[in-house]
Amino acid sequence: MTAQLLSALPALAMKTYNIDIDYKNVFNAAYLPHLNNMARTQIFYGGSSSGKSMFVAQRCILDMLHGGRNYLVLRQVARTLRVSVFTQLKRVIEEWGVRSLFSVNKSEMTITCINGYQILFGGLDDVEKLKSIVPERGSITDIWIEEATEAEYASVKQLYKRQRGGDPRIPKRMTLTFNPILQSNWIYKEYFSKAKITDAQTDYQSDELSILKTWYIHNKFLTSEDVKDLENEQDSYYYNVYTLGNWGVLSGTIFTNWRVEDLSKMRAQFTNQRYGLDFGFSSDPAALACMHYDKMRKTIYFFDELYERGLTNDMLAESVIGKAGRNRVVCDSAEPKSIAELRNAGVNAIAAKKGADSVTFGVQWMQQHTLIVDVNAINAKNEFSTYHWKTDRQGNAMRVPADRDNHYIDAARYGLEDDMTNLRTARSYQG
Repeated sequence: MTAQLLSALPALAMKTYNIDIDYKNVFNAAYLPHLNNMARTQIFYGGSSSGKSMFVAQRCILDMLHGGRNYLVLRQVARTLRVSVFTQLKRVIEEWGVRSLFSVNKSEMTITCINGYQILFGGLDDVEKLKSIVPERGSITDIWIEEATEAEYASVKQLYKRQRGGDPRIPKRMTLTFNPILQSNWIYKEYFSKAKITDAQTDYQSDELSILKTWYIHNKFLTSEDVKDLENEQDSYYYNVYTLGNWGVLSGTIFTNWRVEDLSKMRAQFTNQRYGLDFGFSSDPAALACMHYDKMRKTIYFFDELYERGLTNDMLAESVIGKAGRNRVVCDSAEPKSIAELRNAGVNAIAAKKGADSVTFGVQWMQQHTLIVDVNAINAKNEFSTYHWKTDRQGNAMRVPADRDNHYIDAARYGLEDDMTNLRTARSYQG
C-alpha cells in the first residue's frame, strides 16, 4: 500500500503527519474500535495468528505520525524483540509507504519519527536499566509488553511508576499482548479474576481496564493453509489455547521436578557443561540448551538459552559460539548439512546419536533428576511449564509427549544423551 502524505512541512515544524489509509482494508475489523482507546491498561490476548501484535504495531506507527506519544516496547529478554516487534514495526512503515518519515536505527533498536517522537526497546530482565531509557522529545506515554505472560508481576508494577510525569493532558497507557498459555499466570489473577472475566467474554471495557480477546477468525489476512493448520490441531490443550484463544489449563504436565532460581552467581561453578542444539528457522526457533550436570546430586542446571527464529547457519554459529565457546554442541542429526556448516564456522558441533524410543527414554531420565532453570531462561521456563502428555480433542491422555513447543527440551536431551548411561542401545539413540 502506498500512503499519500498530506502534510509535508519540515521536520519538527509540526507534530502531526496525516496519511491516507483505507482503514477497513488495512486493519482487522475487531481492532478498529481500539485505535483511540485510552484506557490505562489494555490487554489484547487470544489465539495464535489473531493479528493482535500487528494491530498494536500499526497503532504505534499512527501514534508516532500524529505526534505526542513515545513508546517503550518490552519483552522479558530484549534481544527477542529484534525478530518480533521491531520487524513488525518496520514492516508497517514500509507497507504504508512512510519510510521517509522515519529513521530506523537497527544497531541501537530505535525508531524515530520526523516529528521527534520515538519507539524505544528494552528488556524486563533488568527493570532498573529501563530508567535510563529517555526519549528525545517528551516522556514515555506508552509501554507495550509483548508476550506479557513472560513478565514478572513485580516488574510490571514498577513500570506503572516509570510512566509518571510528562504532559498531564496526554493519557498514559500500558498495553499487554500475549497468548493465554496458563491460567495460573499472574495476569489472569490480577486482571481477569478481579473483573470476573471468563473465556466466553471477548470484550471488557472500563476507564482503567480494556480487554479484547481474539482468535484466528478475526484475522482476515491469514491464508487458507494457516486456517487449516489451526483448525486441524488435535491436541486439546493447543487447540484451546492457540486455536480458540482460551486460557490454558493443564493436568498432564510431564515435568513436575523443576524450579526456577537466579543462577547468575553460580555460573562460575558450572564446570561440567553440556550443550544441545535443535535446529529451526521460520516457524520453529533454533534452540540451544546450556546446562551444567551435577551427577552426584542428580541435578541439571539450565543456566542459559538461545531461542530465535530466522537465523541462517552463519548467524546461528556466531550466536552458539558466543554461548558455548569451543565446548561440544550435540545437534539434531536430522540436519547433517547444517551441522557441517556450523563446524566450518567454528562450532564444535556433532550429531546426536538418537535411536528407537529416545524421546520417551530421555524424558523419563530427566524426570529422575532435579531440574533448576535460570530466572532469565524464559523459553526454557515456558516449555517446562507446558510440556505435557498428548491428549486428543476430547482431552483423553496418551503416553506420548505432545510434539510442540519442545525445542529447548529436545536440545537438552541431545546435550545430555551421553549422560543417559542406561541406554540399551547406547550408540543408536533416536528422537
